[in-house]
Amino acid sequence: MNILFVSTGNLCRSPLAEAILKKKFADHRINGEVDSAGFESFNINEPPHTKTIEIGKRHGIEVTGKARLFVKDDFIRFDRIYVMDVLSYDEVMDLTRSDKKQKKVDYLMNVINPGKNEIIEDPVDSGRGDCEAIFDLFDIISDKLIEELK
Repeated sequence: MNILFVSTGNLCRSPLAEAILKKKFADHRINGEVDSAGFESFNINEPPHTKTIEIGKRHGIEVTGKARLFVKDDFIRFDRIYVMDVLSYDEVMDLTRSDKKQKKVDYLMNVINPGKNEIIEDPVDSGRGDCEAIFDLFDIISDKLIEELK
């Protein structure tokens, strides 16, 4: 199973979700690719936000990589594409007209709250507590994804 996380800038939410799920894939010996992408071209090749890296370290998870843009080939490469917010959802959906590809796309929060299309706010400009809360949320969501994949 190949999973892609998409957020606007690909600097905070999506790289953190990626790092958490990658670790759990390894821990549970699940084969697949986990990646993240965004839509802001000025972030290309930027490392994850320092708060994101710090939160990961506190939990024993290495948050690495560089920001990249979401591309149409991601529909081919990934089985599931999870978005963080309405803007990311709209941007991803604008790149496909195929029902098959559209079915791959969902709000990440629907993993634990199906059908509600809730967003995950970007904590990049907020305090450390918000980043910690997002980590905890992604930890719960990734556990649910692992449970579904087993």
